[in-house]
Amino acid sequence: MRPGVAILALDDDGFVYLVREFRYALGRQSIEVVSGTIDKGEASLSAARRELHEELGIKAQEFVELGRLDPITSVLDAPTYLFLARGLEFGKKSPDGAEQIETLKFRLADALRMVDSNEITHAQSCALICMASRWLSAPAENCR
Repeated sequence: MRPGVAILALDDDGFVYLVREFRYALGRQSIEVVSGTIDKGEASLSAARRELHEELGIKAQEFVELGRLDPITSVLDAPTYLFLARGLEFGKKSPDGAEQIETLKFRLADALRMVDSNEITHAQSCALICMASRWLSAPAENCR
């Protein structure tokens, strides 16, 4: 397992862009933030830009790094770096060959509700949605 990134794209109207994708390990569809691995020698911010563009066709003017998660500390060392993307420009997505990704658009408050009701269960997505909501409510207090 390689280190990865997770990105929550937020537009100027307060909508977030998530993906729905079939996950074989779960045997079902999963609603998640955009995520992917960091290529060897690639910076986490570069990987975040690349993944957001590939999966959703979005370029962002601003990326706020909200932290790092260590998903399964008893089994592997593969940190995930969390980003909030803002100042969005929409274009054509270009997912990897086998990826079948559906784009979803929700108000941030609805995404939070989906985390609370277990409609979103992907750990990095849950953490990032909650962290972004908190950061947006008081960005000056959340300096990095």
